[in-house]
Amino acid sequence: MKSSIRRSRRAAVAVALGSVLALTATACGDDGSGSAGGKGGEGSGKGTITFWDNNGGVRTDVWKEIIADFEKQNPGIKVTYVGVPAASVQSKYDTAIQGGGLPDVGGVGTAMLAEIAAQGALEPLDSRLAKSSLNGKLNEKFLESVKSAGGDGKTYSVPTSANNGTLWYRTDLFSAAKLAPPTTWTNFYTAAGKLTDRAKNRFGYTIRGGEGSIAQALDAMYGQSGITSFWNGDKTTVNDAKNVAALEKYTGLYKKDTPSADVNNDFTKMVAQWDSGTIGMLSHNLGSYADHEKALSGKFRGIPNPTLDDGTRVQVSNPVDGLGLFKSGKNKAAAWKFIEFAASHASNSKWNESAGQVPANDEAAQDAWVRASEPTKLAAEALSGATTKIVQLPYYLPDWNTVSKAGNEPNFQKVLLGKMTAKEFLDTLADQLNKAQADWKKNH
Repeated sequence: MKSSIRRSRRAAVAVALGSVLALTATACGDDGSGSAGGKGGEGSGKGTITFWDNNGGVRTDVWKEIIADFEKQNPGIKVTYVGVPAASVQSKYDTAIQGGGLPDVGGVGTAMLAEIAAQGALEPLDSRLAKSSLNGKLNEKFLESVKSAGGDGKTYSVPTSANNGTLWYRTDLFSAAKLAPPTTWTNFYTAAGKLTDRAKNRFGYTIRGGEGSIAQALDAMYGQSGITSFWNGDKTTVNDAKNVAALEKYTGLYKKDTPSADVNNDFTKMVAQWDSGTIGMLSHNLGSYADHEKALSGKFRGIPNPTLDDGTRVQVSNPVDGLGLFKSGKNKAAAWKFIEFAASHASNSKWNESAGQVPANDEAAQDAWVRASEPTKLAAEALSGATTKIVQLPYYLPDWNTVSKAGNEPNFQKVLLGKMTAKEFLDTLADQLNKAQADWKKNH
């Protein structure tokens, strides 16, 4: 694992260096201030700053509204917007870190935070936040996720939003079968069985077997086992006996209470299949609400993932999106003003209402639109709830994305197909994670 990680890093750097001139010429122009190593400066607090949106196209319109509002309140500052597609944003950051052209401010989610921070590209924001109007107004669990993802306990990104695992269920089917809502894991498994009628092509649940399957499986495991930490010392808890038993039960739904085609489901196929109307439950996130509303208006509900029977909710951390201040920027004072504005009550509420996500600003999370959108309201309450325990996933590990995605998704499919046991799968995953953790600690 260690050698493969280093090979992948070298490959990423080579790609970055090979494409830097083309990218900076065509996409960046004069919109950055230098490479990761530059110290930058506070600047005058006025002038032009550049902002990279890490989900360009999808949220471009709302960001342009926020930028217009900011420029109206700060007439001495102009914000140059650069929309970068989510699929290519990390590679673009890597390219700019190696060859120059970083923005002043950029969208940096926890899934990529460690890799960027480790290269010295981001400025720690703890002292700025302590003196900011945002101090005490940001969701503490979001901040905890950001600090955990950074790898050294520092705040390298101001959180703006989070998604949350959501269990979508068909209220009409539950009502007809006289089933209690699947608010607990006990109710979930009962409903999965009772709503299945394979002869009529009806199923209680659709499981994610393709791309993106590992995160969903981890959420189901920890949610049922009640284990609240990803690590026990320097060893991961993923292959704890309680997690093994939970995964065995969860994957046991496949082909019994789920369609057999689920083994290849990514989120697009899974959502489309559920929206077709013959499946009782779907685990996804808040992002699919619009699709469900269009297909099943009035016939579904979205609730946080189930709790244990005693009401305790354990869930793995979802990626938290945020805004990073790049160390090489020459006008950090103006850039920080933009970050403060974007994460303020009004702007944070506007952005999250457009995106359908949970606001990081606690005041924004209390706004009328959140209360009116039940899935978002319940997600916000779950993320802030006293009985919710968040298992922080190790986003700080440079190889986390590889281990949790391409490296083990084929093995998860083997578990569904009966070609690998849940214990074998989790032991393999644990071995890779333990080695990655040891490598990380050795180098930090």
